[in-house]
Amino acid sequence: MSRLAIVILNWNGVEMMRQYLPSVIENSVGDVIVADNASTDGSVEMLLKDFPQVPVIVLEQNFGFAEGYNRALAQLPDYDYYLLLNSDVEIRQKDWDVPLLQYMDAHPDCAACQPKLLALRPPKTVNSQLSTVNWFEYAGAAGGFLDQYGYPFCRGRVMDTIEQDEGQYDETVPLLWGTGAALLVRATDWRESGGLDSRFFAHMEEIDLCWRLRTMGKSIVCIAQSCAYHLGGATLHQGNPRKTFLNFRNNLLMLYKNLPDHELKSVMRVRCFLDYLAAFQFLLKGDTKNFSAVIKARRAFHQMRPDFDKDRRHIQQIRQNERVPERTNFSLLWQYYVKGKKTFKALMEL
Repeated sequence: MSRLAIVILNWNGVEMMRQYLPSVIENSVGDVIVADNASTDGSVEMLLKDFPQVPVIVLEQNFGFAEGYNRALAQLPDYDYYLLLNSDVEIRQKDWDVPLLQYMDAHPDCAACQPKLLALRPPKTVNSQLSTVNWFEYAGAAGGFLDQYGYPFCRGRVMDTIEQDEGQYDETVPLLWGTGAALLVRATDWRESGGLDSRFFAHMEEIDLCWRLRTMGKSIVCIAQSCAYHLGGATLHQGNPRKTFLNFRNNLLMLYKNLPDHELKSVMRVRCFLDYLAAFQFLLKGDTKNFSAVIKARRAFHQMRPDFDKDRRHIQQIRQNERVPERTNFSLLWQYYVKGKKTFKALMEL
C-alpha cells in the first residue's frame, strides 16, 4: 500500500473516466481509487470491466462533492495523505505526485498543496497561434486567494482573465486555498478539521476547508514542479443557474463561518449590496434564471445560517491568527472592473 490515496470522485462521468483515468494510473505513484456517487451511466460497470486494478467505492446515492469525498475517505485504510482529483484531469508528467509528497514530508506544518493546474484546452478567446502554449486553468491555476469580501482569485486567473504559464508563478508561496480539482491533504489535518462541509454539497467547499486549515495555523501551497491538466466545467458549466445558486449561497455560508468577529457585520453588509447588484446585472441582460438563482441563494443562506452558528463559534475559539494574510484588504471587483488590474501581479502591487 502506498502512503498516498489518489481518490477520484465520479458521477455520470463514464466517458471522462475512460479518457483520463489511464493517464492517472500510468503516471502516479499513489494508489488510484475511484469513488462513485451513484452514477446511472454505467460508470461502475465500465470501471470493473476496463480497469479491474482500480478499487471502486460505490456510494448509495449522489452525495455531492463534499459528502461524497467525506464518505469515500472514511472507508479507506490508513494513508498519510489523500489526493482529491477530478475525473476530468489528465496527467502528462511521470510521477507527478512525487514533488507534492516530498514537499509535504519536509514541511509538517503544511496541511495541503496543489499542483500547477493547467488547461486541457486554451481559452475560447485565444487565437490559433497561441493555442499550443500552456494556459492556467480557471478552477485553481497556481493557487488561490480571497479578497476582502470573499471573492476568490488565483495566481494565473483573476475573474475571467486567464494568463499563460510562463513560469511567473513557480515560486512556492503561502496560499489561502488550493483547488479541489487536484488537492493533496494530510490525513491527520483532514480528520482534525472535519473534512469538507457536506452542507455545501458542491462548490466553495475546498476554499472553506483550506480557510479553516489556515485559521488553525496550517499552511497551503502550490508546488509548481507538479502539473495537472484540467478540462473544467465537466459537471456544471459556467453560467448554469444551479452553479450560480451554489456559488453565491456557499460563498455566503463560508464567510459567515470563517470571518473574524470584528469583520462579520461590515463584510456581510457590503456583500448584500454586491449580490443584489450582480442579480440585477443578470436581469438587465435578460438572464432571468441566473437572476432568480442569486435571489434564491441569499434566501437559502438566511435559512441555513442558524445551522452554522456552532461551527462559527468553534472556528473563533481555535483561531491562530486574527486575519489570514492571503485574504487581501482590497475589493477584487473594484480593482478589476474600475482600476483595470486584471492579473495577479497587478493586484498584488497595490
